[in-house]
Amino acid sequence: MSLADELSKLGYLHQTGQLSDAEFSRAKEKLLSSLGSEASSLLVTQSQPLLRRSIGDRWLGGVCGGLARYSNSESWIWRLLFVGFVCIFGTGFIFYLLAWIFIPEEGSY
Repeated sequence: MSLADELSKLGYLHQTGQLSDAEFSRAKEKLLSSLGSEASSLLVTQSQPLLRRSIGDRWLGGVCGGLARYSNSESWIWRLLFVGFVCIFGTGFIFYLLAWIFIPEEGSY
């Protein structure tokens, strides 16, 4: 049984009242500690992706593609926002340029 299955089973038992709060916490802690620190840190990093400029989904610098992956949305929404800010406030270009400079590209550390 996978870790996700075990955690969902514990969550279900807790929701239905078959496990108290203390029992649920102990069981979850025991399950995560059995994986070791390397596996639990892997779980944390997989839950929220790092903010990186995209290599595959790019028109200029990959900023909108990276923001889309980070926010779990479509890249066209970010492109539309940047264009809107350029047209309305004139600040979209500055924000995009700063993001292009300070957000690292995928594959770089």
